[in-house]
Amino acid sequence: QVQLVESGGGLVQAGGSLKLACAASGRTFNTYTMAWFRQAPGKEREFVAAISWSGSRTYYAESVKGRFTISRDSAKNTGYLRMDSLKHEDTAVYYCAADSSPADVRQGSRYDYWGQGTKVTVSS
Repeated sequence: QVQLVESGGGLVQAGGSLKLACAASGRTFNTYTMAWFRQAPGKEREFVAAISWSGSRTYYAESVKGRFTISRDSAKNTGYLRMDSLKHEDTAVYYCAADSSPADVRQGSRYDYWGQGTKVTVSS
């Protein structure tokens, strides 16, 4: 079993930066693919970024490429999402997810473990 807890959300002005963290319980987290999804009010959940267990492969949604950076620290059992050049449309609840071997890292249904989310609000 893997438990995930997100943190780092808050209120940021457009153009600013924020770094989210996903703390995991369980040694097996370091062998899991980790991803970030987000859901804005009234919208469907969408994929943001993912990173392989080794950290050697990363994936990003087109809307955040060049602005967001996903990473992980195995020693700390923690994943991160660095968000730069934030836009108002980035406002959403951000969720951390993990799975042993998702067939498609961009599909939320492929992930077995989810955190409760952390809210990010970008003022316009």
